[in-house]
Amino acid sequence: MADPIIRTEGLRKRFGDVEALKGVDLLVRPGSVFGLLGPNGAGKTTTVRILATLLAPDGGRAEVAGLDVVRDADALRFRIGLAGQYAAVDENLTGLENLELVGRLYHLGRREARRRGAEVLERFGLAEAADRPAKTYSGGMRRRLDLAASLVGRPEVLFLDEPTTGLDPRSRIDVWAFVRELQADGTTILLTTQYLDEADQLADRIAVIDLGTVIAEGTSDELKARVGGAVLELHVQDRADTAAAAEALAGLGRGDPTIDPETGSIRIPVAEDGATALTDSIRRLDERSIALADVALHRPTLDDVFLALTGRAAEDGTEPEPPTRRRRRRRESAGAAP
Repeated sequence: MADPIIRTEGLRKRFGDVEALKGVDLLVRPGSVFGLLGPNGAGKTTTVRILATLLAPDGGRAEVAGLDVVRDADALRFRIGLAGQYAAVDENLTGLENLELVGRLYHLGRREARRRGAEVLERFGLAEAADRPAKTYSGGMRRRLDLAASLVGRPEVLFLDEPTTGLDPRSRIDVWAFVRELQADGTTILLTTQYLDEADQLADRIAVIDLGTVIAEGTSDELKARVGGAVLELHVQDRADTAAAAEALAGLGRGDPTIDPETGSIRIPVAEDGATALTDSIRRLDERSIALADVALHRPTLDDVFLALTGRAAEDGTEPEPPTRRRRRRRESAGAAP
């Protein structure tokens, strides 16, 4: 097996009183797409900025393509690409001029920078807009231009920090297609996202990060297996009945019921077929005169995994709870003694 192309050991970073990273360990294999999944404030962007040599760690170490991100930062910058959460383009330059500028920063000759710029514009479907100022581009076109800029240097490793933030569904699918093409060409990609379907679609392996710590890692299927065979999901008609419904359903499946604070849905890991749990849940709620709005049985998703691991949805940007309070709240929502 090839040596990891990205390696972090005990990576730490503090901003004043906030400990953004608390000892992050990652191993990424060459040619893979590695997903770093977590909510806003989890530490994803801080990790990427350290790996891209934009931020020095306070503790631990990191290597990319065999180079130390601190000691060998100058050499490493010529071997990596980065696209941040928002398109970093000069609106007054044309699309091609933006890419030429990036090429010159990579110390390419003017002719080569222009040739590569035209090449990636073609690849991203922007050739017809090459001579238009970037300020005339749509949001999706600017995002594609930003991604194109990250490829001008033909990087071995590409960091994509929430690359589909703010994009419409069509543009998101286009970005997914580009990521798959880049991987097919041999590029290693570290992708941060708070979109569970994105990690599920693209990543060979996924690390779930929360509160600056990796709390789980594996393939999508491995992470889903941690939840159980299937997931029973219920919505009650009156959100005020949610806690009472969770209490009524305690002990029904393989784990305690969890409540998604965003949607009010109740999720319970159950046996593979789940048929018995499904009928029992309806009977229990009917006995307590709690009306159901919807009930469904489905295979575990990464959303289920994140909710089971952290007690909240992955796109919930609220301040995380301390682990002890989180465990107590789970027991209380399930009707157990605190």
